Amino acid sequence: MAAGRRPSRNDFTHCVIGGGVVGLAVARQLSKRPGTSTLLLERHKAIGTETSSRNSEVIHAGLYYPPKSHKTKLCKAGNALLYALCERYHIPHRRTGKWILAQDSKQLESLEQVHDHARSLFIPTTWLTPQQARSREPAVRAEAGVLESPLTGIVDSHALMTFLHGDFESAGGDFAMSARVVDVQTIGSGGGMGYRVTVDGDVQGSGEEFSISADVLVNAAGLSAIDISNMLLRSHPERLLQAYFCKGTYFSYSASMPKVGTLLYPVPIKGFAGLGTHLTLDMAGRVRFGPDVEWVPGPGDLKPNERGMAAAIVAIKTYLPGLQEAALAPDYCGIRPKLVPGGQGGVEQVDFVIREEEGYSGFVNLLGIESPGLTSSLAIAEMVDGILYG
Repeated sequence: MAAGRRPSRNDFTHCVIGGGVVGLAVARQLSKRPGTSTLLLERHKAIGTETSSRNSEVIHAGLYYPPKSHKTKLCKAGNALLYALCERYHIPHRRTGKWILAQDSKQLESLEQVHDHARSLFIPTTWLTPQQARSREPAVRAEAGVLESPLTGIVDSHALMTFLHGDFESAGGDFAMSARVVDVQTIGSGGGMGYRVTVDGDVQGSGEEFSISADVLVNAAGLSAIDISNMLLRSHPERLLQAYFCKGTYFSYSASMPKVGTLLYPVPIKGFAGLGTHLTLDMAGRVRFGPDVEWVPGPGDLKPNERGMAAAIVAIKTYLPGLQEAALAPDYCGIRPKLVPGGQGGVEQVDFVIREEEGYSGFVNLLGIESPGLTSSLAIAEMVDGILYG
């Protein structure tokens, strides 16, 4: 798309659907374009109530993904952008570092592959012997070795989204909550193409409908992104997609435990839908474990359960043998949007989809934005701006 946009009779220059961390970052980025107007639509009554606030809040380094993937490129760039933003605007965060733990020779071999991959991407990692690891974190078991990622950290995702929202509105952006998109259609054609978005003013679908028009439409709807995409592309059956959902439950720990100051991850399992049952910390230093993996038919089941707790206990005790099993309990859960069903691709195979749809000038689709979406959010925003304006 051309570097400048012709004046139009549409209500807004940009309409962004989805008020999670990625939608907020994109709306904020576009709102800074001189002479433009930006509307952000969120179907819930608050920002970031879905995937953006139901995750590990980890700032990832980008260790696991294919070299030329969006996930690698955007995670690396987003990591630097996110730390810089947090430091500049005093958004709570911490550079905790991360340990990936090997317990035997086979796991160590897998960990060496992670190290070689990280080195090829110029992502710093450091080896620790079991003795070095034990001296730093006496409660942690790593029988074969540890790979440390110094660029990994944590962020207060709610504080981050609050900042992005405030900065967006300070730039003149408009925000509509409880605005559930029920239809999307094109208006005009070619270089004069725009989009009419029909909105129900109630998340339950019982409110009064209204519509707006925009030159540019960005689909950052997360768990509903494929639904939005299919609304617009319905005249092209071959381009319609199926949404899949992976539920992950996190577990709290009520007993006191030896202080752990870094994030702990098992060696990743090829084809697995996540990064294993890991230990993360929040900004208050509280420990949480998870997530497990449960494929579900839809995004509505946010009730934590004990289904995966027995397996989680086994996994956690491999690296924290002193775990008191009775102190572990389901805490909260999140849903990850997936582009393939369970068993047909893991975290390393399926990339983000970020593209301006062919034949739909100004319509940018963001699909399958799961981890490392939080880390990548600011870089995704820059990429969308680049797609639209060059």
